[in-house]
Amino acid sequence: MELSYKQLLPKINTFIFDVDGVLTNGMLTIMPDGELVRHMNVKDGYAMKNALNKGYRVCIISGGTNEGVRERLAALGIEDIYLGAHNKIEQYKELVKKYDLKAENVLYMGDDVPDFPVMELVGMPACPNDAVQEIQQVAKYISYKKGGEGCVRDVIEQVLRVQNKWNENFDASL
Repeated sequence: MELSYKQLLPKINTFIFDVDGVLTNGMLTIMPDGELVRHMNVKDGYAMKNALNKGYRVCIISGGTNEGVRERLAALGIEDIYLGAHNKIEQYKELVKKYDLKAENVLYMGDDVPDFPVMELVGMPACPNDAVQEIQQVAKYISYKKGGEGCVRDVIEQVLRVQNKWNENFDASL
């Protein structure tokens, strides 16, 4: 019998997120100079910072290449940021080797077809509720939030709550 997503949450110690469509709503604003501007949710940032402060691993694997995205995520304390990743399996395998990760301990949140191969390998594949159909079919959890609108906070908060770490040493200055 397959475990429900609630039974998988206690084992998670590593979060891996896509950017466009997960940390953002997938929309791009094209500036006159050609720069592509993305919008990220502050609540997602708080949750990622909180998870890092509690000892969880937070990693990013994205096909996008915007250095502003790297700077924002690095400012939160995220060290494993892979941009320009068009075959996300390679970066996932690098993380598995680097940290000796076990699939059952990894939650990956993606929203579109390039995320599918990694989602098949992790213990807890998740997606925002506006993910494409193929991704929703492989996901064990579909957030009630859309990409860029708090879906990352949703999954992180659920994991930390189940593990009794969400309000542990609560620090509003994060």
